[in-house]
Amino acid sequence: MSARTLTIVLFVVFVLFTLAITIWASRQTKTATDFYAGGRSFSGFSNGMAIGGDYMSAASFLGIAGIIALSGYDGFLYSIGFLVAWLVALLLVAELLRNSGKYTMADVLAFRMRQTPVRVAASISTIVVSIFYLLAQMVGAGALVALLLGIKPGAHFLGMDADTAKIATIIFIGILMIVYVTVGGMKGTTYVQIVKAFLLMVGAAVMTLLVLAAFKFNLSGLLGEAAAKSGKGAAFLEPGLRYGKEVAGDAAQTFYNKMDLLSLGIALVLGTAGLPHILIRFYTVPNSKAARKSVLWAIGIIGTFYLMTLALGFGAAAMVGSEAITAQDKGGNTAAPQLAQALGEKFLGGATGGAAMLAIIAAVAFATILAVVAGLTLASSSSLAHDIYASVIRKGQVSEGSEVRVARISAFAIGAVAIVLAIFAQSLNVAFLVALAFAVAASGNLPAILYSLFWKRFTTAGATAAIYGGLITAVVLVFFSPVVSGSPTAMFPNSDWHWFPLSNPGIISIPVGFLCGWLGTILSREPADPKKYAELEVRSLTGVGAH
Repeated sequence: MSARTLTIVLFVVFVLFTLAITIWASRQTKTATDFYAGGRSFSGFSNGMAIGGDYMSAASFLGIAGIIALSGYDGFLYSIGFLVAWLVALLLVAELLRNSGKYTMADVLAFRMRQTPVRVAASISTIVVSIFYLLAQMVGAGALVALLLGIKPGAHFLGMDADTAKIATIIFIGILMIVYVTVGGMKGTTYVQIVKAFLLMVGAAVMTLLVLAAFKFNLSGLLGEAAAKSGKGAAFLEPGLRYGKEVAGDAAQTFYNKMDLLSLGIALVLGTAGLPHILIRFYTVPNSKAARKSVLWAIGIIGTFYLMTLALGFGAAAMVGSEAITAQDKGGNTAAPQLAQALGEKFLGGATGGAAMLAIIAAVAFATILAVVAGLTLASSSSLAHDIYASVIRKGQVSEGSEVRVARISAFAIGAVAIVLAIFAQSLNVAFLVALAFAVAASGNLPAILYSLFWKRFTTAGATAAIYGGLITAVVLVFFSPVVSGSPTAMFPNSDWHWFPLSNPGIISIPVGFLCGWLGTILSREPADPKKYAELEVRSLTGVGAH
């Protein structure tokens, strides 16, 4: 009970603090530029912190630690993939997007194309990717609260059983994220992300040091204990436990397993450069130099954090054990908070120390989830209001006030959809769910962005074909994969309609997106506008004429 009380108090304090920031930011939000881009007033360092806050989601803190704790070496693939992806974002899109756009990804895509079809396609893609990503955060929130309140299968809290309590949490988080976006806009969301990034880095650093201290800074001792407690033995420290498994006597399944690993890697590395909630962060800085600097800061912050996930994941395997982790949450999403509790009991003395440490780390994890869901909801609602309402429906004849009002209404709709879908996805690991979002982003958004920036002949037909082709392929393959049906951990474990053998569609859907963009351009009779391309090229490289 003391753990519950402490946790609830810390959580309430954090929520009130972030709501205060949001209300303060709302008083500074007077124009559409303030709402969508924070007035373009953030420095490279503060935007780098905010990008780190946006990127180090529940998937990073809860999901990756859980996958490493349960799958050992193979789980670290996520850390590597998420980090390497930043090089693609830095080299190919960050500065060019900042120079070319105004508020959303569609501003760049529509610059040299017909506005209506491209903006509609980009907006649909933004919303689909954001909802996949939101799912992961909501699922993480549900698992975390169940652990905090001591709710295990069969236990009750405030008259609710474990499943009902998780659903109530998902609804509560959804309502909070809608409040952050509708009240604070980009300024409020950015400040919440900066606070959260600082808290997460400090929390992860303290836990890493304590894990290493528990094993006298002997890494081989830590890894040996993790392998022993995992129940998998030496295989825990070698590749092939989760991905690329060799199946004796079944060459087809072995091939599919190896393709799934390749598909995951491609999706992780290419996905970041197409994530709408990351792309809009580049519009919050005053110039392209600050955009580059913010990505460099983000790489440093995120790289350090992902190194620490190694200690968190293997530390959880060694000090908590895979049985205790899966007993609390099938997807392994509570490994990091459970490790915090074990460290508190060891170093701070007994159950009270464990409760205090758990409460602090859980509050940090909540900060993580709230900041990321706010960023995602803002990206989606901005796209609906700016791309669909202002540019397509009203043809640009709209006041800033009514555009921002539509963005706020859109946040309610997107939040509601995310809440409903998250209730069905509770058995899935959150890092795995985010990998699906990355695959969808890399399939639909990335081909259109790259072609638009670098291919003179690219046309409106090519842009819409790239977005719809990649997006529809990715979503259809996920729907007919073992993720949704036909496996014990699927969204619908008691049904089976899957025919696609891979868990991640990236290896098929990303090339399809690029192919559709090329075919759409080659087959369309519409000529490209060389003057518009030349103007975009100059703007993207120099920043001349950027908003």
